[in-house]
Amino acid sequence: MSQGVTAPFARHAMAYVLAGGRGSRLMELTDWRAKPAVYFGGKSRIIDFALSNALNSGIRRIAVATQYKAHSLIRHLQRGWNFFRPERNESFDILPASQRVSDDMWYRGTADAVYQNIDIIESYDPKFIVLLAGDHVYKMDYEKMLQQHVEQGADVTVGCLEVDRSEARAFGVMDVDAKDVIKSFLEKPADPPAMPGKADKALASMGIYVFDTKFLLDELRRDAADPNSSHDFGKDIIPYIVKNGKAVAHHFDKSCRRSSSEATSYWRDVGTVDAYWSANIDLTDIVPQLDLYDREWPIWTYGEITPPAKFVHDKDGRRGEAVSSLVSGGCIVSGASLRHTLLFTGVRVHSYSHVEGAVILPYADIARSCRLKNVVVDAEVRIPDGLVVGEDPELDAKRFRRTDNGICLITRAMIEKLDQ
Repeated sequence: MSQGVTAPFARHAMAYVLAGGRGSRLMELTDWRAKPAVYFGGKSRIIDFALSNALNSGIRRIAVATQYKAHSLIRHLQRGWNFFRPERNESFDILPASQRVSDDMWYRGTADAVYQNIDIIESYDPKFIVLLAGDHVYKMDYEKMLQQHVEQGADVTVGCLEVDRSEARAFGVMDVDAKDVIKSFLEKPADPPAMPGKADKALASMGIYVFDTKFLLDELRRDAADPNSSHDFGKDIIPYIVKNGKAVAHHFDKSCRRSSSEATSYWRDVGTVDAYWSANIDLTDIVPQLDLYDREWPIWTYGEITPPAKFVHDKDGRRGEAVSSLVSGGCIVSGASLRHTLLFTGVRVHSYSHVEGAVILPYADIARSCRLKNVVVDAEVRIPDGLVVGEDPELDAKRFRRTDNGICLITRAMIEKLDQ
């Protein structure tokens, strides 16, 4: 155990969330917001999962580094995460890229996004840094990862997922020994190394790291002085420590938080339109893989004050109803039918419309007599009367962003072009 530090280790840690990513694979969903600010699950944003994990783990110092189109993200953090109290040794800092080191230098990479704020980190004097990506959906107790880090005397502990070797080519992969000490770190290898004792599995990095703070800051200063570095954790910092120090893998299964209804460890990168649609629609299953109703590990967020959801009209062909769907506060389903659909806050669906397999973001409005199937509708979009999507692939592809799996993303700009 570290000198002068007692368990729980989370009380001596700062969570540092890297939330500056554009998320370009989400196409037009990130035209006006960073990927961590994209809506998820009916009322949350993607970043709420990393932040909730930190809070639920007992971490009371949190910093969020933002960069790309950060306004909606910063506004969400200010509204939903402003309850930390300095007098209780709590803090919540939003750290936009602000050219603090040089007049012409924004965050050049993930490591630089921490390096440029070293003075802020040192002012709080945390013993540990839990470095997190702000764009994944999962539930995890970081205290258990901190415990392993201390027990094994690691320089860095890397959160890892077990994935099929065929899928591991898309990740940074850890080659480990029998004690989970990392022998090499390979970025998107063509032939991923197998785990010890599991020939068909590989260990993929989750982009979650635990460091002793002093060690990390020394490494960041060394890296900042290297003109050949890209100043990135995955490309530069972690491979250097693997080669010159002690890097240890932490298995997600050891710290994943699961309710009694969750059969497997759940982690999703919702970084494509297909993956985003699928992860949201999965929540409409009778027993979804991700339990958002788990009161022991809540997902905290900005709780907008809204009236209850409302369903009106009860005539054949004009009945407000929803089957296997999630409907958030402030929604009105007026003489329309929903199936396997997720409505975010304040959505209106009008008479004679039929919606199936839809993820509809806040305050969108679906007019009368529409038929929508397998769609993602962006926030505040007004769908015109009689629009049909999901039945004619060629027509859909001309008007909207249609994926290879047949999911259509519909934005306000696309709807406006229909009238031209």
